[in-house]
Amino acid sequence: MGEPQKENDLFFICSLIEYIARKTKNTKKYIVKKLGKEKIKKIYNLAEVYHSENIEKISDELISEAKIEIGEYDIISNCEGNVPSYWDIGKVYKRLIVMCSNNEEEYIDIAIEVLTSWIIEKIDNYNSSMYYENPSYIYACYKENKIL
Repeated sequence: MGEPQKENDLFFICSLIEYIARKTKNTKKYIVKKLGKEKIKKIYNLAEVYHSENIEKISDELISEAKIEIGEYDIISNCEGNVPSYWDIGKVYKRLIVMCSNNEEEYIDIAIEVLTSWIIEKIDNYNSSMYYENPSYIYACYKENKIL
């Protein structure tokens, strides 16, 4: 038995936002702002369909529609070790969002909150251990608004 479909849809949204952020060298906060809540909600509702499409094609369409410009936030080039995939990081975000609220109706609002919060910059530092810490630890840090 796999994860519930709505959690998988949330995972896709988180991974797609990570992919777009890396591709355009922008923060997740910027990407979320440019996409907006309604577009994120639409992607979430169609995630099962989008998930079977090429992520490059989907991201190109969204970058164009939302007029996302190329930035300078490059989290990859400063990484001294292995770079986690956008799918790996999408899982980290998805777990944090589900731990914040297991209510599917709140996933989009919580996703926007999490992806625009202070903890994303910490998770983005691939030279630290934050992105592969225990999900409970990441959640505790997020709730306390500081690294514990």
